[in-house]
Amino acid sequence: MPKAPKTSLAAPHLRKEGLTFLRAMVRYNNQDPEAARTWFQSNKPTYEAELKEPMLAIIRRVTDAMTDFAPEHVRPAEKSFFRIYRDTRFSNDKRPYKDHIAAWWSHTALEKTSGAGFYFHIAPKEVTIAAGAYMPEKEQLAAIRHWLVDNHETFRNLLQKAPVRRTFKEFEGNALTRPPKGFPAEDPSHPGQPHPALDLIRCRQWGLAATLPVDSALDPKFADVLIRHFKLAAPIVAALNTPIAATLDEPAKPRQASFFTLPGTPKAVKTR
Repeated sequence: MPKAPKTSLAAPHLRKEGLTFLRAMVRYNNQDPEAARTWFQSNKPTYEAELKEPMLAIIRRVTDAMTDFAPEHVRPAEKSFFRIYRDTRFSNDKRPYKDHIAAWWSHTALEKTSGAGFYFHIAPKEVTIAAGAYMPEKEQLAAIRHWLVDNHETFRNLLQKAPVRRTFKEFEGNALTRPPKGFPAEDPSHPGQPHPALDLIRCRQWGLAATLPVDSALDPKFADVLIRHFKLAAPIVAALNTPIAATLDEPAKPRQASFFTLPGTPKAVKTR
């Protein structure tokens, strides 16, 4: 593959050369790890010009728009852009590179945790757009559940808005089979009836996702498509972050670091 020239001002969308590189990278990545590294290093200028720089341009365009509907998520593009390199130190999967390019806008007060935020990735066959809280850490999980006990109607109303339903599907939820410990199973006003928030508090993730054809990433208006999706999802992200942000004023508790993870990672244990 010929090396692409370096560009200083990339357009906020991919070119066909970018998709060609991404597909080739995935193909090499699924073979010998050392051969994949050798190929990538020899073609790194193409990665920089055709994937990294266009992604940063897309992220900047979206972030500029977020000042109007999600100002708590405005951050430098380089912080939203995910590295292409995989951490293989503790994994049996030694593929050195990811099979997609991605970005994640966390709440600026929750950058060192997970929280709820906005996400998209471009893979060889599709574009995925998502927003919400994906497998939050233990304390955040409890905070969201407690909030949903009292605010389940408000949250459902946000999810049921017609434009949201037309555009997104809800996360599957990775739900528990029974109510989490310490949460009600029955409606206190109607003994014997399930609590009206039961289906929500059994979940371990909440949010929205949409899938688009990969060619949509080539559209000069691709960033505008992302902006429209994120703007629709912004009230739901804000709702999920409300109880999490409230915990920031509470005394700090020891906890494990938690990072946004991509679909396909191992599921958490079902004790949460």
